[in-house]
Amino acid sequence: MTLPLDGILIVDFSQFLSGPLCALKLADLGARVIKIERPGTGDLCRTLYLSDTEVGGTNALFHAINRNKESFTADLRNDADRALLRALVAKADVVMQNFRPGVIERQGFGYQDVRAFNPGVVYGSISGYGEAGPWVDLPGQDLLAQARSGLLWLTGSAGDPPMPMGLAVADMMAGNALAQGILAALVRKARTGQGGLVQTSLLEALLDFQFEVLTTHLNDGGRLPQRSAINGAHAYLGAPYGVYQTADGWLALAMTPSLERLASLMGITGLERWYTDTGAAMRERDAIKAILATSIRQGRTQHWLGLLQPADIWCSEVLDWPGLMGSEAFKRLDMVQHIAGDRVSLDTLRGALRIDGRPLTSPRAAPALGADRDRIILEFGLEPEASDLRKDRMRQTAP
Repeated sequence: MTLPLDGILIVDFSQFLSGPLCALKLADLGARVIKIERPGTGDLCRTLYLSDTEVGGTNALFHAINRNKESFTADLRNDADRALLRALVAKADVVMQNFRPGVIERQGFGYQDVRAFNPGVVYGSISGYGEAGPWVDLPGQDLLAQARSGLLWLTGSAGDPPMPMGLAVADMMAGNALAQGILAALVRKARTGQGGLVQTSLLEALLDFQFEVLTTHLNDGGRLPQRSAINGAHAYLGAPYGVYQTADGWLALAMTPSLERLASLMGITGLERWYTDTGAAMRERDAIKAILATSIRQGRTQHWLGLLQPADIWCSEVLDWPGLMGSEAFKRLDMVQHIAGDRVSLDTLRGALRIDGRPLTSPRAAPALGADRDRIILEFGLEPEASDLRKDRMRQTAP
């Protein structure tokens, strides 16, 4: 299968999660990604997030994010390495970075620097909080961005402390947003030859993530979200929306068009006074959910599913990962792929897309640090070009 981005060359200066996640999505679509890493240590994600799951001396997270890429080591403070990088970047369709604003510019690889010798480049950038303002120099880290975005007041139930999501959602949303922007810029470049600068930030990605509820907030007098006191699942949705304990597990209930129909199917009494009250689902949310919770706890999960699913009531069992992966639905999606490389062999997930009916998979593991440097220098003939660039620079700076 010919992938949509076959022939696209990406030079990626980014590290940790947000930028590398974007590069991973583009690599899965067929782009060639050359990851720029510092000699000796490489991307700090190789070791900083080290858990008790290690593969080939590197944490599993790094392998998940950086599969299907090549590693080129270069010291941005070394003139010879900088010249090599300029020669490589000059050939790139896309250049990416996620340093704090001003850092990559001081090294001579900001957008304005790169476009001077690669005018058609598509340049992708992720910051923590944008390129200006009082937060511009603060660490652009996922939990900190979540904390500043208001997101922590949407998860959990009333009375709970601020609740972060259990995933690096700021990094993931920003990485996916940048991938979307880069793809759009590549389409424009194919049509017009014009490159461009694509920017996002962790904060912008999280605000966009909340666009539905923030639109409500902006138009209802600025009221703060109120989490349900009983089985909170969404601050802006009424009963029965939530997760309920059963006799042997948990049951998720989503929206229902009729409280009366739900109660009748489940054999629950005590809700009759709200059957015709269209505003009760939100106004009396906790009282309704308390009655539902007491009754649902008396039956087994499969009992409730057997009553509700045939009636097209939106509900689900709550699975853990073994339960999910043991299901026929998960197996049919064929999400797990095996990847391998130098002293590395592990299972991970493929991307979420399928193109022309086929999933996007790649068997190549994340590269060892600097594993592709010599081959890339030879393949692209970087040494002579780097020498020419050094000579040009010397002539420009000569008295």
